[in-house]
Amino acid sequence: MVPTRLATVVSAAVAGALLASCAGAPGSPQVTTGSAFTPVTLDNCGETVEVTKAPSRLVTVNQGATEVALALGLEDRMAGTAYLDDEISSTWQEQYDTVDVLATEYPTKERFLAAEPDLAYAAYSSAFSDKSVGTRAELKAEGIPTYISPFGCPKGEKTAAPTFESAWSEVADVAKLFGVGGRADELIKRQQDELKRIREQAPGKGVTALWYDSGDKSPFVGAGGGGPQLILDAVGAANVFGDLEGGWADGTWEKVVESDPDVIVLADASWSSADSKKAYLEADPVLQNLAAVKAGRYVVVPFSATTPGVRLIEGAQTVAEGLADHS
Repeated sequence: MVPTRLATVVSAAVAGALLASCAGAPGSPQVTTGSAFTPVTLDNCGETVEVTKAPSRLVTVNQGATEVALALGLEDRMAGTAYLDDEISSTWQEQYDTVDVLATEYPTKERFLAAEPDLAYAAYSSAFSDKSVGTRAELKAEGIPTYISPFGCPKGEKTAAPTFESAWSEVADVAKLFGVGGRADELIKRQQDELKRIREQAPGKGVTALWYDSGDKSPFVGAGGGGPQLILDAVGAANVFGDLEGGWADGTWEKVVESDPDVIVLADASWSSADSKKAYLEADPVLQNLAAVKAGRYVVVPFSATTPGVRLIEGAQTVAEGLADHS
């Protein structure tokens, strides 16, 4: 059963989140006037990224990259975007609607080049291959610099540790490439303040949680080294599979039944909806007897708010609010 102190603590957390939203959503930057652009050179996933003038025709591939660009107010410098995991955050929906969508998944190289990009930014290295928009080397030869999220570097290159700080470092990198460092500073400061509030209030203290991504024969779960763990740590909740390595891992239903979690967090994605997972849990003759399933204690989080990135704070807020609903 969820501890009785949860209601009081979570209410305070939600109040803090609402106050923060009144001052501007965590991912919504205040536009500032930048100084003259200074050429930038960055080390990125084993490659050197050089930009001599502020890009004006950015193409983003993968939702994480798109939302960083929108959070920095760069929509007027975007020539196109592609590949969503779920829905764009409502915080940036209006901005997103002004940008051309090149493809529902990866665009062809021809479609990509037709947008005349002067910078390509992706969340995953798979965007830059012969099967999508072209390799980084090919694009560099055509005068198009590329940037990959430090969380999505290709195999063999060191990826960033999944932390809030690493996510903010990516935001700062992208802001440098466009000469809008002030916007990044404001965005990061607001998110830091919100994270501090959530951690101090620890609305999930004493609560055990199963983070269920997908799968039926065995659950694919949030493990101890990624976005789900960062969010659960932020709210103070214990992760049933926090002892597993990596961001995501295969768990077992036996351990789920044994732990009988207080709350089940459901990642909502295009390939595995929250509703489909609820239906599976409630139809299974054993899992339907879990206390959280019987009481309907589910917290639904968009998949894009569960990966290290600009929406991770939104994920923490959503979990805190979800706990309040089930207190």
